[in-house]
Amino acid sequence: MQAWRVHTNGEPRDVMRLEEVPEPEPGPGQLLVRVRAANVNYPDAMLCRGEYQVRPPLPFTPGVELCGEIVGGARAGERVLGQPVLPCGAFGETAVVTEESARPAPDALDDAEAAALHIGYQTGWFGLHRRAGLRKGETLLVHAAAGGVGSAAVQLGKAAGARVIGVVGGAAKAEVARDLGCDVVVDRRSEDVAGAVKEATGGAGADVVYDPVGGDAYAASAKCIAFEGRIVVVGFASGAVPTPGLNHVLVKNYSVLGLHWGLYAQREPSAVDRCHEELTRLAADGAVRPLVSERVPLDGAADAVQRVFDGVTTGRVAVVPG
Repeated sequence: MQAWRVHTNGEPRDVMRLEEVPEPEPGPGQLLVRVRAANVNYPDAMLCRGEYQVRPPLPFTPGVELCGEIVGGARAGERVLGQPVLPCGAFGETAVVTEESARPAPDALDDAEAAALHIGYQTGWFGLHRRAGLRKGETLLVHAAAGGVGSAAVQLGKAAGARVIGVVGGAAKAEVARDLGCDVVVDRRSEDVAGAVKEATGGAGADVVYDPVGGDAYAASAKCIAFEGRIVVVGFASGAVPTPGLNHVLVKNYSVLGLHWGLYAQREPSAVDRCHEELTRLAADGAVRPLVSERVPLDGAADAVQRVFDGVTTGRVAVVPG
């Protein structure tokens, strides 16, 4: 079969190679799946660069989530979402997933949309509901609102009845954020984020901030967080890890919450199951639908991973082996 492999760490476009490799063999508690679509995530690039918290042995195939069809066994033919077992990731014609992580793909979504419903939307749901306790009528501020992670948070925030302010970089992404349903869109390239948020909220600030960016985005959030507000730290796509001033947290009376969704998958898989059921219901109701801006063939995966890392894409990019 064909699969992309990384033999040495570096920029995805430079180190990913499309090769003929043996089909992976599932071990105990694992399933072989034919990949129908693989969603491109920021961690895929970090894996290539050797900068992710998980470092599979070289050579490895990147691709951390997929929609696939189970091959063989009692569940043969079932269409599922899953996380591949590295080092055999999703950017190939087949992959291996654990039985417990293989959850039914929502009928309301096509393969590319279904592949994108998993990690990003699970992260958004746990971040907004489990960690931040977002309530109807509150104001939610989402950084990188036109991106893959941010667009999921926007849709989930609207589904929860929140007023959503989306922060983007550039006019094209601002239009995407408006189409997603943001009530207010702030272009960080031409506007002062904290000032715009305060103006939009009558000086009160945002009740919940969803931040997958870090760096300057976090600094702006701390300036416009509301009394008893909650900042959810999801990642550091900017490359800059902020150092919160705890004196500021104290005097403004807000919370800084970390979110690592993978820990729920490890420690509380039943909660992940419940979240998947809720996301499936929201998809069936039309309340959420992953924004898949591009569907690329397997031979376009390396370029897609690079572009997602460079921050020049909107929504999700899916690799469809075909």
